[in-house]
Amino acid sequence: MNLYLDMLITFFKLGLVSFGGGYAMIPLIQTEMMNHHWLKMSTFTNMIAISAMAPGPIASNTATIVGYRLEGFWGAVDACVGVTLPSLLLILIVGKLFFKFQEHPTVKAAFYGLRPTIIGVIAFASIKFAISNGIIGGSGYIDIKSSILMVVAFILLIRTKLHPAYLILVSGLIGIVLF
Repeated sequence: MNLYLDMLITFFKLGLVSFGGGYAMIPLIQTEMMNHHWLKMSTFTNMIAISAMAPGPIASNTATIVGYRLEGFWGAVDACVGVTLPSLLLILIVGKLFFKFQEHPTVKAAFYGLRPTIIGVIAFASIKFAISNGIIGGSGYIDIKSSILMVVAFILLIRTKLHPAYLILVSGLIGIVLF
């Protein structure tokens, strides 16, 4: 199959089935990258880090970077269109229906069911990300410096109103010094 068409279909599917935002989409993107043999895990992890630092949604940023890596500028456009088109179409349809049915008990119940599941998917992505980067796991090994940085970042996000962009920038600078 043509790589452009394959990327468009793959990222369209990802955009169509991913609920809970870009971070919830990371395990799905990772699975597709490995299934298609498009990227090595270490490369994918670096792309997620770059996508998180860049302005905009992490899902479209990641798709754009993957597309660029595979097919240059037009690959980036192709992957970005693929991942964002379902959201555009669905939000137009669902937005219209939501305002009409937002107080319906079934709609409310569905959203109460989705919330904890999305949190679980994000937690899974975080743990898998930490394991694949050697922060935790693997022969009982825990990277102490990375673990401390992770815990400090988590505490700062919970206890302060520090914007995540500043935290990411400072963490990058700390990484230059520590590693």
